[in-house]
Amino acid sequence: MNNFTYTRATSLSDAVNQAVADQNSMFIAGGTNLVDRLKVFLDQPSQLIDISRLQMQNIEPMADGSLRLGALVSNTAVADNSDIRRNYPMLARAILSGASQQIRNMATVGGNLLQRTRCPYYYDTAFPCNKRQPGTGCPAIAGINRTHAILGASEQCVAVHPSDMCVALAALDAVVEVASPQGQRQIPFKDFHRLPGNRPEQDTNLEPGELITAVILPSLSFGKSGVYLKIRDRASYSFALISVAAAVNLQEEQIQAARLAMGGVAHKPWRATAAEEFLIGKSADVATFTEAAEIALDLAKPLTHNGYKVELAKRAIRRALMVSAQGGGVV
Repeated sequence: MNNFTYTRATSLSDAVNQAVADQNSMFIAGGTNLVDRLKVFLDQPSQLIDISRLQMQNIEPMADGSLRLGALVSNTAVADNSDIRRNYPMLARAILSGASQQIRNMATVGGNLLQRTRCPYYYDTAFPCNKRQPGTGCPAIAGINRTHAILGASEQCVAVHPSDMCVALAALDAVVEVASPQGQRQIPFKDFHRLPGNRPEQDTNLEPGELITAVILPSLSFGKSGVYLKIRDRASYSFALISVAAAVNLQEEQIQAARLAMGGVAHKPWRATAAEEFLIGKSADVATFTEAAEIALDLAKPLTHNGYKVELAKRAIRRALMVSAQGGGVV
């Protein structure tokens, strides 16, 4: 681990001003991903700015019916919150499907959004990696790419985003609130993370010095039927090969609205908007959900070792939609 200075931010403005003054600094709160990266020299900041004592630990209902999650609320607190469990069950189930209880106790809402890929070529510094060092190459494209992207990848990077929580937030149309010395702004969740393109080293559209302060969950009338389905190599402590967050709103067996997002398939949580649009007005049956799954994977471009993901994702989508149409629950 390289040498760096450590400072504890005394206020929100203190934190962002320090980050702007030293753009090689990084924020730290739970540190459940960042400390691992520091140990293997993936990140070499000149300064760590500890924000863990700032007042961003509340879950607050808002006047318009939305729910505001402070950036420092732990994953455990979100998953255990009664409003989340009642109105956004897909989010609670997504969080509980990831990591261990000890990690969920430390991990925060803001930090979850900033997790970096678990691509083995990114973590192994014996290999080149465009995400770690731009312009050096992507050995995963011709290498062992069983867990890599089938949607939205580029010739520069085929890594996938690892978060379960973010897949549910994508389906729920969450909004990310950030602060900078210029004030606050809100970023729709679909615009928060980036596809790799020619800049795979950039995971998000955050500007230098910007700090996540909260995530806002809009009121979703049919959120109670939401489900989260995660398929992985083993039952616990494993990242998703494929995950699906789904919710449908029915009226007399006809679909009025739908939400569908996937994890383990792209550099960012993947929202299947074309499939959502197809579902509107259709009957909630296996044939409809099968066709929606085909549409959702229409643009898939599997690599040498991950062609299985295409069919796996289709089956997971069909099952998740069917369970949601039956009122939701554990899949």
